[in-house]
Amino acid sequence: MKDIQSGFDRRNETIDKVGVKNLKYPIILQDRSTGIQSTVADIDFFVELPHHHRGTHMSRFIEVLNSFHREDIIDYLPRLLAAIKEKLLADRAFIKLRFPYFISKQAPVTSIESLMSYNCFFEASLTDEYQLTIGADVPVNTTCPCSKELSDYGAHNQRSIVSIAVTYQDFVWLEDIIEYAERVSSSQLYSLLKRPDEKYVTERAYEHPKFVEDIVRDLSILLKKDDRITTFKVSSENMESIHNHNAYASIEWQR
Repeated sequence: MKDIQSGFDRRNETIDKVGVKNLKYPIILQDRSTGIQSTVADIDFFVELPHHHRGTHMSRFIEVLNSFHREDIIDYLPRLLAAIKEKLLADRAFIKLRFPYFISKQAPVTSIESLMSYNCFFEASLTDEYQLTIGADVPVNTTCPCSKELSDYGAHNQRSIVSIAVTYQDFVWLEDIIEYAERVSSSQLYSLLKRPDEKYVTERAYEHPKFVEDIVRDLSILLKKDDRITTFKVSSENMESIHNHNAYASIEWQR
């Protein structure tokens, strides 16, 4: 059968990334508490396409992935990308995975346990060297310092997303990243709260008001103290409760 994709292309245009997006696939992750955790990822998978190739072979991405998925993903990502480069005769390979990660949390007063979901991601590439970025989008609560200062009683608050992406030289747990984000918030979020817990969360948020600027600065200071981390990008976005817009701040850093 004729191989159309392998045909010669005369337009002399290299394509930076070509491949498959939004592939749902089961993955296995290292879990700090239980050892391993299984979840389902949305995967984007690409290679660089040389100028003289008309197209890539999309089925080969899935073929290679099928041979690895029963292993812990952090362990097999470098070998997966190397296999993709070899299979598709590419100089560069890329992958991004977005997935829910679950952590068991205790309510702050009653200690009732429930599972909390966090949207996490891995992004990796392989040329001559392997590079890996891991991260999480962490939902938290923030109370506005300005509103608290100006009001005779009460203060407006909102759900916020604190995003962290890091590279590291010694292993960093997803739990570590999530805990850093929650530590700098006005208050953590929980899946299950009883009335004593709700009282605690509300009052704690009121006692620890934070602007988005406060969040990213405090987070930057924490991450710089962690010798494992080599680079980071952090951001904080408030889904404002009294405005028809969001507030946003970000910081990037390299050791």
